[in-house]
Amino acid sequence: MTDEPSAPAPRRGRIRSRLRMGPVDIVVALDFLIALLFFAIDNAVPRSPNPSPGHPSGVLLILTSFITAAPLTLRDRRPLAAWLCSAGAILTARALLLAQGLSLPYLPGAVVIYLLCLYAVGVRGGNRVTAGAAVVTVVGAAVVDASTAAVAVVMLVPLVVGHLVRIRRTTREALAEQEARHAAETAVLEERQRIARELHDVVAHHMSVIAIQAEAAPYKVTDPPPELAESFAEIRASALAGLTELRRVLGVLRTGHTPDTAPQPGLDRLEEVVASARSGGLTVEVRSTGEPPPLPQGVALSAHRILQEALSNAMKHAPDASVTVDIAYRAGSLRLRVVNGPGTAPRPVAESGGGHGLVGMRERASMLGGSLAAGPEPGGGFAVTAVLPYEKAPA
Repeated sequence: MTDEPSAPAPRRGRIRSRLRMGPVDIVVALDFLIALLFFAIDNAVPRSPNPSPGHPSGVLLILTSFITAAPLTLRDRRPLAAWLCSAGAILTARALLLAQGLSLPYLPGAVVIYLLCLYAVGVRGGNRVTAGAAVVTVVGAAVVDASTAAVAVVMLVPLVVGHLVRIRRTTREALAEQEARHAAETAVLEERQRIARELHDVVAHHMSVIAIQAEAAPYKVTDPPPELAESFAEIRASALAGLTELRRVLGVLRTGHTPDTAPQPGLDRLEEVVASARSGGLTVEVRSTGEPPPLPQGVALSAHRILQEALSNAMKHAPDASVTVDIAYRAGSLRLRVVNGPGTAPRPVAESGGGHGLVGMRERASMLGGSLAAGPEPGGGFAVTAVLPYEKAPA
């Protein structure tokens, strides 16, 4: 019940938005109106003591001036309506003033405004609207005055120019969208390659440990049976073979990259990431709930990267903001939530980047069978929430 009275508000807002006049059109319309009013005032004053009965009144001339200039106020937001009004203004000026020999400057002024509105229709109208405007212009001119039909064809030049401008803009927008999609796809591929390289290191480490333990296991048992020694030898051989194949298949991802021999980071390096964000101007508060379990290396690495990217995005889009990092250790899952408030000195949009960091974070969460949600907060700011499931890490 309480929501019903507010329902019409959006519609009124849309109507006001459509009827809102552009500043340039207002200035041009006022220029035309002032010029026409000067002529109206001048022509409204009889030049002889005994004016003819058909001499137009000042009210009629002023009204014609307003009717002639009015369509320009709608040209930017409602080009089709402006064009129809300008056509009506031409007919009005012709009907009221042509018979009295006062077509100048009202009728030519109305034609100029008609051409401006026709150009706007070409720029903002669709193909059918543009074609319809062309037909109406030529046929309407021929019906009103057959001698002006040839001139009407010339009047189509602004419409054609506007249509060409529209085609050019549409093409540029399509190319920009295509480039944006390509950039997003490239970001996904690059992030997947990075994840694959990191996972290669993780898996290679574990397989190396398996091979080493399989080789050392027989020496931990006094007089091991030959079958046991043979089984451990097979385990070691399989681990080494798998490691070789893994390096052969995924090693190509190292092309152009210097191998990283440092240990892969995890949440044990949380303070380093937070300290880096604080040095960048953020006020970071870290809150942790639950007992931290021994996380699988892939989960710890993904959590580290997601936290790193979320804080980096906060520094880009809301420098000097306050950031809260909530880490919740649950049974079988890790929940990481990073919330930043609105920045006190936001950077320009051009420096903000294309948002490809979110693509990488989603890829990492999806890789683990988890989820990631990112979006603006109701009170301002931005929140990133990741849920990463895991199984108990092997001892």
